[in-house]
Amino acid sequence: MALEAILHEALPGLTSGQYAAFATYCELLLDWNSRMNLTAITEPGEVAQKHFADSLLPAALLPEGAKVIDVGTGAGFPGLPLKILRPDIRLTLLDSLQKRIGFLQALCEALGLLDVAFFHARAEDGARQPNLRAGFDIALSRAVAPCPVLLELTVPFLRLGGQSLMYKGPQAAEELAGARNALSLLRCEARIEAYPAPWGERRVIIATKRGETAKAYPRKAGTPAKAPL
Repeated sequence: MALEAILHEALPGLTSGQYAAFATYCELLLDWNSRMNLTAITEPGEVAQKHFADSLLPAALLPEGAKVIDVGTGAGFPGLPLKILRPDIRLTLLDSLQKRIGFLQALCEALGLLDVAFFHARAEDGARQPNLRAGFDIALSRAVAPCPVLLELTVPFLRLGGQSLMYKGPQAAEELAGARNALSLLRCEARIEAYPAPWGERRVIIATKRGETAKAYPRKAGTPAKAPL
């Protein structure tokens, strides 16, 4: 099946410009992936479903004009597909590997995307930067770490009332149950939204920031993963 037909099947209802953007995204992703490790998913139909469509599932949760940070964005998921669908959002892509940042910059230039910033840092260090801490309406994370770890890595980026959207599978409720201490320490409340998808059971844990984050968080790089809250 041609890439255009694959995209129309996986992503119904987009504009012609959006389909063209996703086609370019897929082509550049697979081209760069031949030289560096960006994704283990390389069949175009699976890219369209498991990367692009999957990223878009909670798009309706993003407020109009939201300031959004994608923490540990990797090859740009879920932030860049959301930006293609929702050009109104102001997006920051944060990743710890400079090579991936280089790919993202080249991709955004090819797509002509505006209001996209790039930040090369670990999440623990980025959240200490005055221009990033407590500055976002939405923090995104996908396939990064368990919920207690993600809360510590994402909540410090949020303003009061902001939300951390953590993409998960069928284990979301179990992960959330194990995150009660992290939610308490980081002054958040959380719920789960379920999204039917042909490629698997998809859930998004939505944590809302209800109080200021203590200066102790996030702890130094590597600690959240080694000793979750």
